[in-house]
Amino acid sequence: MKTALVTGAGQGIGAAIVERLKADGFNVAVNDLKDVEFSADVSDYAACEALVKAVKDKYGSIDVLVNNAGITRDGLLARMSEEQYDSVIRVNQKSIFNLTKLAGGVMLRQKSGRIINLSSVAGVHGNAGQFNYSASKAAVIGMTKSAAKEFASRGICVNAIAPGFVETPMTAQLTEEQQAAILSRIGMKRYCQPEEIAGLVSFLAGEDSKYITGQVIEISGGLTL
Repeated sequence: MKTALVTGAGQGIGAAIVERLKADGFNVAVNDLKDVEFSADVSDYAACEALVKAVKDKYGSIDVLVNNAGITRDGLLARMSEEQYDSVIRVNQKSIFNLTKLAGGVMLRQKSGRIINLSSVAGVHGNAGQFNYSASKAAVIGMTKSAAKEFASRGICVNAIAPGFVETPMTAQLTEEQQAAILSRIGMKRYCQPEEIAGLVSFLAGEDSKYITGQVIEISGGLTL
């Protein structure tokens, strides 16, 4: 049985990915900051070393890595603090370096594996009020393409998913006017569901995608058309 490591998987998109990969027959190592078996701060390199070792020791392999962990600290650039910028870069970007290097090392020795990174349409097109988040998610795209080039000859596929607006507890707190403004920009006039992102992860983790690497797949309901 193959093993998948999913970061930031305690709730929301990550939790939906975990449930889908379990249904697909994977052993799933669930990482989050608390209340899960594989608790680790993925922005910390030493913590990631311990995480990868623990997963490898328990399951014997790491066949799929889903770099899902991420945070936002939104604000207009003119008022954005250094801490707001640094914290988002540390969690959203450095975690990709940490785990692509460490879990990728396991895959290189196996000569097989899939790495799936969660980017965002903000990383492709930018977004006002998200200078830090957009920077981190654009970096994820560059890191995905670079890793794909380095790992392809060893049978490892590296791809990124760029969601648009996803239905989460955060979007549920928006006013009716704010929701209407967002939905007016989306061709399909609805939010993406976490399960739809999980379905795309399932495809990229499965056998039907074994010749796809270095790609950034938007899942945004026509938001950017």
